[in-house]
Amino acid sequence: MDIQNKKCVMVIDSELPIGLIANTSAVLALTLGKKIAGLIGPDVVDGEGNSHEGITNTPISILKSSESLIKELREKIPTEFPDLLLVDFSNVAQMSKHYDDYIDKIAACTKNDLKYLGIALYGNKKSVNKLTGSLPLLR
Repeated sequence: MDIQNKKCVMVIDSELPIGLIANTSAVLALTLGKKIAGLIGPDVVDGEGNSHEGITNTPISILKSSESLIKELREKIPTEFPDLLLVDFSNVAQMSKHYDDYIDKIAACTKNDLKYLGIALYGNKKSVNKLTGSLPLLR
């Protein structure tokens, strides 16, 4: 995996309660780990011989934004930056009781119905920077 020229960021609505921010970042991270081969490093062993599961080998910046800017980015990326992996987490997903419920609910939505809690981007560093370089870190 060419991590030198790749970048990974999450853009999360900073107005969300802390629990929803944590949940949003966890959901986005799980999907990134599934979609990007090599994102998770191998298991490691400490000095006492204890094994530790592999973790991400790529830094993931968590940036803050508004709901409206996240939606704007979400709509722009597929047409203007189709090479980027885009993962989104919406109000529909967050309110669904189980995955089949999510499938049914989102099938009935239009883009105007969706409010994005956060998105994750992975791909060419220049493209990711162009889209998110002016956003501050979520602290």
